[in-house]
Amino acid sequence: DCIASLASRSKAERPVIIVGSDKDLKQLLDDDVAIWDPMSTPEKLTTKASFQQETGLAPEQWPDVQALVGDTSDNIPGVAGIGPKTALAIFKEHPTLEDVQAHLDALKPSVRAKLAPAMDKTFLYRELTTLRREGCVPGTWKDFPRTAPDREALAAFLQEWELRSLAREYKADPSLGFGPAAAPQRTTEATLSLFEAPAAAPALPEVVRLAGTDDLPDVAGQALGLALHDGAPHAWVAGRHYRLEMDDQTLARWLRPAAAAYCPDVKALLRAHPALIASALENLQDVGLAAYLLDPEERDYSLPRLLDRLGPELDSPPPAIPAAQALALGQLLYRRVAETGMAELLRTLEAPLIPVLASMEATGIAIDRAAFREFLQDVTRELDNLERRIHQLAGRPFNIRSSLQLAQVLFTDLNLAPAGKTPGGKASTSQEVLEKLAGAHPVVQGILDFRKLEKLRSTYLEPLPRLADAQGVIRTTFHQLATATGRLSSSNPNLQNIPIRGEHGTRMRQCFVARPGALLVAADYSQIELRVLAHMSGDPTLIEAFRHGADIHARTAALLFDKPQDAVTPDERRNAKTINFGLIYGMGPQSLAQELQVSLKEAKAFIARYFEKLARLKAFYDEVEDAAKRDGFVLTLAHRRRLLPHIHSQNAQAASQARRQAVNTRIQGSAADIIKLAMLAVFRDAELRRLGAAMLLQVHDELVLEVPGEDDAAKVAGLRLQALMAGVLDNAPGLAPLDVPLVVDWGMGRTWAEAH
Repeated sequence: DCIASLASRSKAERPVIIVGSDKDLKQLLDDDVAIWDPMSTPEKLTTKASFQQETGLAPEQWPDVQALVGDTSDNIPGVAGIGPKTALAIFKEHPTLEDVQAHLDALKPSVRAKLAPAMDKTFLYRELTTLRREGCVPGTWKDFPRTAPDREALAAFLQEWELRSLAREYKADPSLGFGPAAAPQRTTEATLSLFEAPAAAPALPEVVRLAGTDDLPDVAGQALGLALHDGAPHAWVAGRHYRLEMDDQTLARWLRPAAAAYCPDVKALLRAHPALIASALENLQDVGLAAYLLDPEERDYSLPRLLDRLGPELDSPPPAIPAAQALALGQLLYRRVAETGMAELLRTLEAPLIPVLASMEATGIAIDRAAFREFLQDVTRELDNLERRIHQLAGRPFNIRSSLQLAQVLFTDLNLAPAGKTPGGKASTSQEVLEKLAGAHPVVQGILDFRKLEKLRSTYLEPLPRLADAQGVIRTTFHQLATATGRLSSSNPNLQNIPIRGEHGTRMRQCFVARPGALLVAADYSQIELRVLAHMSGDPTLIEAFRHGADIHARTAALLFDKPQDAVTPDERRNAKTINFGLIYGMGPQSLAQELQVSLKEAKAFIARYFEKLARLKAFYDEVEDAAKRDGFVLTLAHRRRLLPHIHSQNAQAASQARRQAVNTRIQGSAADIIKLAMLAVFRDAELRRLGAAMLLQVHDELVLEVPGEDDAAKVAGLRLQALMAGVLDNAPGLAPLDVPLVVDWGMGRTWAEAH
């Protein structure tokens, strides 16, 4: 915002060059404003003219584009399924979000289906990504006086906050950057030339192509860089650049004696060269993974982004060669990981998991195309029937997928009172709003049912079969660097989000099947997060319940409602279950009131009674919060660290969120550690390997395997899988078993539904 304000005020007096790589800055481009990114490879200069030529849009449209596409670095999700190409095409036709909303019906049906449900949120996303130009109150550069620093205090500050590159520069030249303010200079011809063409990229070292073994350099005991580029692995060894064109076995033999091979993305390397998975190279060091452990909130761990952040801290800038950059960044990041006490986590858990994920992605899971087709036909019929019923209830036909037309029907035709507004001030038709209006008119429930089926159709039933190969196998991508708690995620497609409950959940999982001549075996931890909570908090009530195999939710309900456990009603047990799980995720009284459909006062009373009966839990939550405030981070069972910079924020909402994240990370992050340890145990197990069992999926607390043969083989594999998962902490390095048992349920069958 400050850059935006200064650029906007200064461009009338002189040309302005913004130095930076943040995509938000593109909205500031003008005839006299350009953006220079010296850290990109090669360095890049963007002018208004080059932006318009590249996108076909005006810079002022850029916040609208980002609202649809999203920006992971700013935690703006965007609209699922809308990429840059689609967004640019939309805004060439309809210049603003308002125009897009007004002409939703004119969009292609596939685009409209993705955009319509999220349209209301896009206005908020645009607001978040729009830079403010009224900040930075000083009006000219003269209003920023520079004075000499307190040298001792500054040096101590830089050391305390680990600002290493600044500390190094300051030590070399204490006067650096603190001389008397110079008078503003008029722009020179050299500066003006930047608006015409970027500087030429530096010359690159010669690439040596190696196809055989004769000319391979000796890497024994050395650290090298290794990166995929133009379809082959490239290496940077002792200042020389090699393109490696040998087979995977030769590559593995050459790499094995190296002290370390730093790679931007080890999983991508293994997927491109699958034979390397079996070679079990322990010296492959994942640069992105190390960066993720140090800052799991960052989301982007690509080489350009890491160079942007860490480049100034390197002893010397590496050449613009990915392998060379991986070596320089990797050595820095692995030192940092060791300094923060996470070297063991990286060495024994996270790094060994990479080949496991690569193997699972390569194997994939089969689908039953006929079952998908039949399911889609039934859902399409049901949608058609619902559409006719909704039109009948509304009194006229309209496009149910159009937020604009839906708002017209609900709030004008039917005169319902709006229960929320869009950021633009219009009546909202979001899911949350419709749920609040559910009892106001029968048409609202019809629309909610329609949206549920529409999501099933558009998210799963239509796209999933198209993603299967000729053999009917779907391969997802597992993400190890995507969540702050350490949980894995899945995309393209997301197979961790397949519905599991109700009629649709069961039928959906029936569409996933074992290959011919095999069976699926699935095992999942029972209430693992509550068991972790019992262990970490030391709450005697929870521990006793889990040790004796009691129904934890019924036991909690008995305490809450002060009655014998056998007298607890289903509704009371359901309420206790909501509280048990909700408090792990930091659910407050408002969310609880909404979940239980009770008043805010009743929800607060529920929470107060819960902590009164389970007093040790309240003490545990307080201890976690105090530790987070003291240390600035929290640790999981396996010593994974999550920084919580907002724990001391003056913004009550930000501080409250940080407190929730602290508890959530301790519990959910530790559960993620346990399932990852289980994946390693299963992948390495000799008995499962002898049976030919292959791990296909991980869905948070569930593992799915495929086992060749009939029931006998699957049963042996299932029992072995159960034993490995239940006893995973018995021999885990540096970890002790929980104070409560890990209980594992398992099943087997031809379909995922039968096995689950």
